[in-house]
Amino acid sequence: MKISNNKQSIRRFQQGAQAGFTLIELIVVIVILGILAATAIPRFINLSADARLAKINGARASVQAGAALAHARWLVDGAVATATSVTMEGTSIPIANGYPDATGILVAAGITEPDFKVTPAAGTTPLSIAADATHLACAFTYTAAAAASTAPTISVAPGLGSC
Repeated sequence: MKISNNKQSIRRFQQGAQAGFTLIELIVVIVILGILAATAIPRFINLSADARLAKINGARASVQAGAALAHARWLVDGAVATATSVTMEGTSIPIANGYPDATGILVAAGITEPDFKVTPAAGTTPLSIAADATHLACAFTYTAAAAASTAPTISVAPGLGSC
């Protein structure tokens, strides 16, 4: 009786359900995955441009805050027109006309290379601060205060939106 049961189960297996995927099913799955990849990859590539834009906007805000804090410190110290520096968190920040000069703003804002590309060399204005050496259009400029009653100018490069 055992032998007949084994023969019956072998016949059922041979007549039974499909044991794998057909070639058509595999091709359809591959085509669907290809379409999904073609639509998703450009979105992931665009994330790097968004990250550069966020990086440069953060640096611009840091420069604005650094200039405002250094000016506030200058005012607290007595707004001496002949003062050449203020001390912020134990660090001397060179100033001119009550605001950080081209060297001082980099220190006050924490802008350093190679994180950012600064041109021309620190100490001259206007400074161009770019996201990195390969994306110089993704930048803003800092122009030191020209007189004691004016604030420095922080302007966005025309191509900033296309980082």
